[in-house]
Amino acid sequence: MPFYEVNPMTETASNSISLDLNGYTELPAGKVAFVVTHLRMDEKPFEAASKRDDLVLEDVSGNADVDEYLEMFRAVGSPWLWFGQLVKDRDALHAQLNAPETGLFYANRDGKRIGTLQLTFLENGEVEVMYFGLVPDAVGGGAGRWLMEQAIEIAFAREGTKCLMLHTCTGDSPQALGFYQKCGYKPYKRSIEVADDPRHSGILPMSAGPHMPLL
Repeated sequence: MPFYEVNPMTETASNSISLDLNGYTELPAGKVAFVVTHLRMDEKPFEAASKRDDLVLEDVSGNADVDEYLEMFRAVGSPWLWFGQLVKDRDALHAQLNAPETGLFYANRDGKRIGTLQLTFLENGEVEVMYFGLVPDAVGGGAGRWLMEQAIEIAFAREGTKCLMLHTCTGDSPQALGFYQKCGYKPYKRSIEVADDPRHSGILPMSAGPHMPLL
């Protein structure tokens, strides 16, 4: 997703604008903007992850199927305008998903995938939750908390892990930020992201992200 620089009320040929840090900045047509909150966790907040007889974690790390991944990515992320993985070249996406530093997992209930979890293990000991979420009809009932506990367990079971990071934005569920903080993450940075609205290009359907009006 591109990030655009700032210049009060001035759009340039380089497709950058300036941001007024003490007021409003009008975006060009076809753009969407998100305020992003970055969070981190420096130690595991529990001794052992919760056990659920109805939920199973499926580990497909190193053996990910791109079509299956994209199906889940859309099912989980379309309501929140996830599109970062949808614009990637298939070969590049396959390489990313099956890279040694990527952990990819699905939450299963009654033999059906209901959630996705993607981790990136960095050489400096940081682990990042790249994508995390449930399909809409699985939200509620604690499945999200269970899946996040699996992420925390996996991250801190790895030797040398210093912290677990993630970010959420104003395009995500309004409950997301509070949920992450209840799980033990602490905010440490804020940023602004501007991108082409994926609904205009057909990457996502016009009905995606109804909480963000299509302009």
